[in-house]
Parts: sequence; C-alpha cells; structure tokens
Amino acid sequence: MKLSDFDFDLPEGLIATRPAKPRSAARLLLAQGGWIADRHVFDLPEILRPGDLLVLNDTKVIPARLTGHRQRETAQGTVSARIEITLLEPASSGWRALAKPLRKLKSGEIIRFGDALSARVAEMSETDLVLEFDAEGDALDAALDQVGAMPLPPYIAAQRVPDASDRTDYQTVWARKSGAVAAPTASLHFDEDLLAKLRERGVRFAHVTLHVGAGTFLPVKVDDVTTHKMHAEWGEITPEAASLINDAKAGGGRVIPVGTTALRLIESAAQPDGTLRPFAAATDIFIYPGYRFRVADALMTNFHLPKSTLLMLVSALMGQDRIREIYDHAVQGGYRFFSYGDASLLIPERDE
Repeated sequence: MKLSDFDFDLPEGLIATRPAKPRSAARLLLAQGGWIADRHVFDLPEILRPGDLLVLNDTKVIPARLTGHRQRETAQGTVSARIEITLLEPASSGWRALAKPLRKLKSGEIIRFGDALSARVAEMSETDLVLEFDAEGDALDAALDQVGAMPLPPYIAAQRVPDASDRTDYQTVWARKSGAVAAPTASLHFDEDLLAKLRERGVRFAHVTLHVGAGTFLPVKVDDVTTHKMHAEWGEITPEAASLINDAKAGGGRVIPVGTTALRLIESAAQPDGTLRPFAAATDIFIYPGYRFRVADALMTNFHLPKSTLLMLVSALMGQDRIREIYDHAVQGGYRFFSYGDASLLIPERDE
C-alpha cells in the first residue's frame, strides 16, 4: 500500500481560511452506500434516525501560540531576544513545545510572556524543548487565555494570523476539558440550535475526550504506509460514555463519531465483540485500508489533506475507490476543505 495511492489534486482556492457562518450552514456531502447527496449540516435532523448516537470529543483547544522574550545578562548589559512558542503536548513536567528561534535559548533560562506568565526552559533537544510554567491548572488556563493565540493549522496560519474571531470559531460549543492544541474540526459545525433539534429527533450524544496534538498535522514520510508510526494522544472514555455507546449498539442505533479523533478513540477502546470499555490512556492507533471497524457505524468528518493518515482512515471506512469518487465530487462541486471547511457524512454500504 503506497503513499501515492492516497494522493489527489486539490485546487488551492478550495482551502478554507474562515468557517461558514452560522456554523451549521456549512455544506454536507452525504455519502451513503453507492450514492452521494449535496446537503447542509443543518439537515442532519432529517438525515439521522431516532436512536442514532453521535460521539462528541469534548476536548478544549488552548491558546497554544505564545510570543515572549528571554533576557540574558552579558558584559555589554542585558540582551533581550523575541521567542515564539508553540505548545505541542503535556510533558512529565510542563509542556513540550517548539521555539523559534530555538538556538537563542539555553536550558534553565526564563521566557516571559508579558506580566501574566513566564516559563523556565527545563529540557532542550535539537528540535524542541520542555517548558515549566509558573502557573498550573486553572491559573495556567487563565494566563494562556490572556497572552496566547489560537493554534491555527499550518495551512491557515501561512495565509493569515489568528485573530479574535478564532477564539470562538476554532472551539466547539461543548468544549470543556483543556489540553488540545488542534480542534476536532468536524465538531465545529454544531451550534446549540442544531443540537436541540437533534435531541428532538431522538438522536443521543456521548462525550469522550481526546486531546488533539500537533502531530495530527505531521506528514507521512514513508512510501509503504503500513510502516508509518502514528503520534500518541491522550484520551478518556468514562464508564458513563461507554455505557451510552454500548446501549445504542444493543438497541440497534448507529454509533456515529463526529470527527476522526472521536472515531480513533472509541476504536482504541473497542473489544473484539464490538463492545466498548472505559479507557484513560494514550492511543497511537493507525487506521488504514484493511482495518475492521468494531464500534463506529459511520463518520462525520471534514475533507482531509492528500497523503494524510486521515485520508487513509476514511478510505478504510468507505473503500479506496469509493473515497476517490467522493473526493472527486467534492472538488468538482467546490466543497471547502480542511479545518474550517465543509463536512461529509460517510455511511458505509453495509449499514444501509
């Protein structure tokens, strides 16, 4: 299975840099079995059935882009250097991060991010470092809210800087557990009005947590994709969430993760018989064609990068030839791609 099997041509003009407004006005490509329909996210109450269960990732994106200064005393006086930090993931003591320029830092130095926050360089490598902040828990969250910027994906950040609207646009309406440095983007299409209409329809919800890391944007660098090593991310499925999902399956409802993060998490915790157990650990599950899904019956997700592990995941769900048809339709139909783009609801033929 070659990396080139997952390539396709994507016009640059289809890469979204802003979301649809309102959220549920985004387009929705409905692919069920062998047919495709062009809908909108606000049509979901008509599309889903009573008894269906949506699995929602309740991780909260932290403002992980920071600009600070380190000061160093020299014989010529105090020398200051501007440092740009991107938080990557929690470490055993602090946060692992990227620094630009990394060469201007030394282990033990202090970086100050205004008056609200500072951090000590606890560890350094050739590529990244570990920062120990002078705040933790709620105090750290409050300080990051004050001095940080939202960590937009590289393909958006290359075209514009984060602004005030991204504070809400790049956060789900149900976000509650801080720790992600990238959003579960399929979930960005939901607003409170849509959630209420889905409840009225008889659709149920289960909340799980997967803290999305910056590794979600890492490219696949091997030609044989089966040898690719996935990054690890921490996730949790509570006993309550596991029970809701198991009950939906037992009652004949479809379990539909909203986003690849929720799907990867529930498949990580799945038993061979398709039941789900509570889970609280890191997962590096890699789903590519040939994978047998145990829990997920369908998937709501955005449109993904060529040659990405997420494109491999949806190819595993729908089949490689079918995904090519779906993506050809999306490109020709002008669907908007990636984090702020439109959505798809992928329902494999076996579930019709």
